[in-house]
Amino acid sequence: MLDHIQEASKFIRDHGVVAPEVGVILGTGLGSQFVKEIRNPISINYNSIPHFPISTVEYHKGKLIYGTVKGKKVLAMQGRFHYYEGYSMQQITLPVRVMKMLGVKYLLISNAAGNMNPKWKKGQLMLIDDHINLLQDNPLRGHNVEIFGPRFPDMSQPYSSKLNKKLLSIAKKRGIRLNVGVYVAVMGPNLETRAEYRFLHRIGADAVGMSTVPEVIVANHMSMPCCAISVLTDDCDPDNLQPVDLRQIVETAGKAEKRLTELYIELISKI
Repeated sequence: MLDHIQEASKFIRDHGVVAPEVGVILGTGLGSQFVKEIRNPISINYNSIPHFPISTVEYHKGKLIYGTVKGKKVLAMQGRFHYYEGYSMQQITLPVRVMKMLGVKYLLISNAAGNMNPKWKKGQLMLIDDHINLLQDNPLRGHNVEIFGPRFPDMSQPYSSKLNKKLLSIAKKRGIRLNVGVYVAVMGPNLETRAEYRFLHRIGADAVGMSTVPEVIVANHMSMPCCAISVLTDDCDPDNLQPVDLRQIVETAGKAEKRLTELYIELISKI
């Protein structure tokens, strides 16, 4: 794994990526507006980077974009990888390892998620305060690479309280509703049944998705402060459940993207 990370890092560095400070992972239906804010961009297709997986999901562009935002050097993933695509957890999280090796100090994550909190509505944003991992594997399983982090990393505060406080302050100042809640990660790719939504909500989750947690685990393993915001793209009320398709999810994410971009652009200026 270490050889793969080093080879991918060298390739990216050789293409002009120098000392990025902030890493950004852009989720389903998200990213086009954020990418427009990147100045002097350098774009690298995932399929040209050694050992990088290739995004197989529609609406995930599959590009690594480097440039400046508010004077900070940013490295953004326009599209991510998922366990349901058939990749291993190590493959899914390899880009996060590469970001760390390139010099990234903070990781900002976004995703599209189903809303299970009856007090909220689709189209709103949720700042992730904690998560529940129901994925069937862990990116830290296997031999531990000590240069990255300890065998048993602490997860008492997986999402940086410092970054979360800044985001809440920014949201309040700008009049953006930013709910705070718990995200649960499931394998997918199917959406959940009514009984599964009831179960997930009862165990303490406010939103459900199929990503983010592996990346957060690896970021914590490497002592990289991170934060994550979910765009709530559909209402998962088991008593009034309606069929949902990907186009509707992407459309809802697109409408909320402006507010998400606004939050992350200002956060970057403050870290």
